[in-house]
Amino acid sequence: MADPPSFRRHPHPFSIDLIRWLPCSSSSSSDRLLAAAVHDPAAPSSSSSSHLHLLPLHDPSSPLAALPLPSRAASLRCSPSVLAAATSSGSLHLLPSSLDAAGSAGVSVPAGAGFHVGPVRGLDCGGGGEEWVTAGEDGRVHVVGGGGDGRVVARRLWDGKGMAGYEAARWASAAEFATGGAGCGVQWWDRRKGDAVVAQCKGVWGRGIVTGMVHSIDIHPSRKHICVVGGSSGTIFAWDLRWPQQPIPLSGLGLNGTAQPVSESEVWEVLFDNYTQSTDIISSASTRILPVMMCSEDGILAVVEQDERPLELLAEPCAINSFDIDPENPSDVVCALEWESIGVLTRGRDTMAEE
Repeated sequence: MADPPSFRRHPHPFSIDLIRWLPCSSSSSSDRLLAAAVHDPAAPSSSSSSHLHLLPLHDPSSPLAALPLPSRAASLRCSPSVLAAATSSGSLHLLPSSLDAAGSAGVSVPAGAGFHVGPVRGLDCGGGGEEWVTAGEDGRVHVVGGGGDGRVVARRLWDGKGMAGYEAARWASAAEFATGGAGCGVQWWDRRKGDAVVAQCKGVWGRGIVTGMVHSIDIHPSRKHICVVGGSSGTIFAWDLRWPQQPIPLSGLGLNGTAQPVSESEVWEVLFDNYTQSTDIISSASTRILPVMMCSEDGILAVVEQDERPLELLAEPCAINSFDIDPENPSDVVCALEWESIGVLTRGRDTMAEE
């Protein structure tokens, strides 16, 4: 019989907004690292209250390094070599992801008229690992890459003039990415077609009367034509470009009775869960959606699967602001709890096959 999952809470001295695994070739917990975007609301205005903390997995309460940010982090992503954070004031910061280079200043794109004004909540690495896409509440979308002289250059693809704000962005390939937010639903961009939106899923779901907010998007590397989307009112759905007018509900309220809600609040993040085995054998041509993990404002961490009952992993008394699945060891999950602590969930072998 498989061991049950274990869960540990590690108190932290600051509020934790976002958390990510850092790339690591070692399976030893003593060598595995986390990156967390933290905020100290009690800090005086004359000092920096927002930082990126590099944390050891075995003791996430004790930072190994603290890198200051000009304002609170709004998004956080990591490539094999770069840790990227975008802020609530509209700046982007690219830093070495290795601890040995943590003292490096990295490079930044400042906030302002030439980039973003306000929170940049959509951020992802793509283009072969050399480019980043940013999408902000100001309705602007940029692709950021090297300028060939050690600088980074932001090229604007779109300016919504504040009419529609973006909350999420995710690369699908070196040429394609998806964005989502308020008033724009989910958009699919193709750089081979003039950096243009080539498909759009309007953000209307729940009996067709609620215009939802998209908070998070994920795209599985083996199925780059399928997005999974998390949003308001507990909504999680998949969008398949082969049938762009027919979103597939996975969880939510009032979705024609076809999906059981796992949460009734904001779904902050969604990720495909490579650890959970689907109930069916799935080929690359299958229409069945792979299992998805989510976290929510009402403290739920769960796995949802098409036409299956949600599997609740955690039910916390506070919001789960962010989570990440270890890409090297997908049985391990870290999450940021609103009550100033980091949670580490370890799932036993075959635990997820049945509830």
